[in-house]
This record gives sequence, structure tokens and C-alpha cells, in this order.
Amino acid sequence: MKSRPFEYVDGYFYIQTIPAKEQKISRKVCVTAVDGNTGFLIAELILKNRDFSRKVGGVVGLTLYPDSDKAKELESLGATIVPHKPGRLRIMADTLKDTGCDTVCLVPPAHEHKLEISEELVHAAKRADVPNVLLISSAGCDYAERGKQPRPREFIDLETLVMEAKGDPDVSAGTSPCILRAGFYAENLLLYAPQAKEEGLLPLPIGEFHKFAPVAMGDVAQVAAHVLTGKGKHGFDDRHRGQMMVVTGPMLCAGKELAAAASKALGTELQFENISHAEAKRVLKSQSHIDQSEQQYLLE
Repeated sequence: MKSRPFEYVDGYFYIQTIPAKEQKISRKVCVTAVDGNTGFLIAELILKNRDFSRKVGGVVGLTLYPDSDKAKELESLGATIVPHKPGRLRIMADTLKDTGCDTVCLVPPAHEHKLEISEELVHAAKRADVPNVLLISSAGCDYAERGKQPRPREFIDLETLVMEAKGDPDVSAGTSPCILRAGFYAENLLLYAPQAKEEGLLPLPIGEFHKFAPVAMGDVAQVAAHVLTGKGKHGFDDRHRGQMMVVTGPMLCAGKELAAAASKALGTELQFENISHAEAKRVLKSQSHIDQSEQQYLLE
């Protein structure tokens, strides 16, 4: 039951209530960079999965490429697609206001100016009085050295910017911030698919014994959707509001274990090959669809 304002009648205060079934769904979610894999999967999951779609009143997809296939697919599912035109903070804030969204899922875009675009979005969300902000960050960014791994370190700058308003009564964006650090995506291993097919090798620059836990992009989308549609007294569910969560895969794997898993999935025998940073750079450069800044991030 939801309370209406007090009413004073014949010397008594009365509280009128609205039955739960009559209450309107107020949560409206804006997901940025929906032309990319992460943003697209999060928006798609909220739209298609009834567990999430019933908790929101609408989904807005903010994109640098509104004519992309992913943007068009989300639009066909019911999302409102809004062109993202960075460069003017006031205009960006007005754009967010015009969407009517009270929740922003900030997915940094795969773009040469990722940091600048994302910083502008954070400031725009504050200016637009968006109370709920979820930042999709990167696991391990806190270990990155600014001089040696500048791309992963950018996520620390974004996290600081999102969280600095926490508890500030004059900024709505400080009401309900949240950070989700995603581990290395298992799907990134597919970038080496040509070598796997042609040579029967899985070439990775990770050393012979180093282990890490790749995470499926869909699992990150699941966690993000739970946060974005969760509700508490002050915005996000209190289990998530103000928190930083790290999402990794279920198992630590070395190169040989990854090759064995890939062999089983593909039905063909693959051998792990430890390659140098320079070799990995050449492999990624051969994937022309990957933004150069994203190549740098993956290598770092």
C-alpha cells in the first residue's frame, strides 16, 4: 500500500492509501552505449525477461550510432532509442531530462574518447537530477598503474566521479550510486577464433601458469538487470545502493584449461600457445571491427 498525503478532517489526521495493484511503475531505465555488446545485452534482458520488464515502466537506449543493427533491434523490442551527441554538457543533461528516466546504466563506450564521454555522462546525470546511477566498470582496474595501463586506470577515475556525490544532499545522483566491476569477458577469447580454426591453437598473452576467471557477458547483464530493477526506500535495493560489486567467472583457468574448454565447446582439438604482447597486438589489429582504444584496453 502506498500512502497519500495527510488529510485533516474534523480535527483528525487521516492517511489515504492506494492499493498496490493501482500503483504506477515509476522506474524508467536509460542504458548507454547500447550499440555495443554489454549495453545491448543489458537492455535486451530487461526488455525480454518478464522478471525484469514487469518492474520498469520503460527502457531508453542511448547510443552514438542510432542506425546500428543493435539499436534497431532494441527499438523493435520496445526501447526508445535516443542519439547520444557528446560535447556539450548542458545539451547532454537536457537529453537525459527529456527521456524521463530516473535510472542510468552507464556503460563506457568502446571509443577513443571513452573517458571524456563517460565523465560528461556522469556530470549530465547529476545536472539532470537522476537519482539512480549504475556504472559498469572493470575488475582489476585498481591494480592498474596509470603510466603502464592507462586504459584500465580510467575506470578508477569514473568510479571516483560516480561515488563522490554519495551522501551529498544537494545532488540527486548521490542518493543511489552503484558500481559493478566486470571481469574479463569470456567472449573476448573469440577474437582469437581465426587462429583456432586455421592453426588449432589458442594464442593468449597470459603466461604459462597465470590463472584468471573469465565471465560470460550474459552473467554480467543478469547482475546489472537485477541492480537496475531492484527497488529500495532510497532508489536501488539497499543491498546494492552505494556498493561496489565484482563479477567474475565461476572458475580460475590457466591457458591449457581454457584451451581444453574451448576444444570441448568447438568439437575440435586446440592447444594453448603463450604469445608475446607484440604478437597479441598483431592478432587484435587483424580484427578491424575493434576500436583501437578497446584493443589497447584488452592488451593492458
